[in-house]
Amino acid sequence: MIEQLRDIPLFSALSNDSWHELSHYMVLVQYPKGTTIIYADKVEPYFYILQSGIARAYIDGENQQITFWFGESGAVLFSFNSYINNSPGYENIELLTNSALTRIKLTDLFLLYQQNLEIANWGRKIAEQELIATERRLIDRAFKGAAARYHEFAAQSPELIKRVALKHIASYLGVTQVTLSRIRGAYK
Repeated sequence: MIEQLRDIPLFSALSNDSWHELSHYMVLVQYPKGTTIIYADKVEPYFYILQSGIARAYIDGENQQITFWFGESGAVLFSFNSYINNSPGYENIELLTNSALTRIKLTDLFLLYQQNLEIANWGRKIAEQELIATERRLIDRAFKGAAARYHEFAAQSPELIKRVALKHIASYLGVTQVTLSRIRGAYK
């Protein structure tokens, strides 16, 4: 099962030697729909790769959960603050479907970063790509209207449109469910 991960684009940049070194620290885990694997206000000890399933990251707002990220197969799931600062994170990550993941202890990953420059650069690249994606979402939210954000989301993530609850999509887009229903009605 670990060898199947080699086909995920996330790992394609690694040489076979680095891949095998990293794979020794990987543990396969499966969790049911609704499981929260990363909790806000806690230093999270793991870095996950989503092999199959769908996840969302959210924060608890006043009387509501605000979704700010979705992940599908191949996505990495981790608390940025725990990863970078070894401090409690601000996000919760919940699995929206039954999911299979690969888990790596952050202490093991950081040890590999010290021992293997290729793996360290791989980890840096992952963090950079996540930062760029976060920046893009922030800019889109500031400058694009809700309808434009929905159309782009639907085009880029058609599977999520089919499988994720509308309340989570509405929260992600920063609109009410009523507004999302109107946008969807006009989109069809």
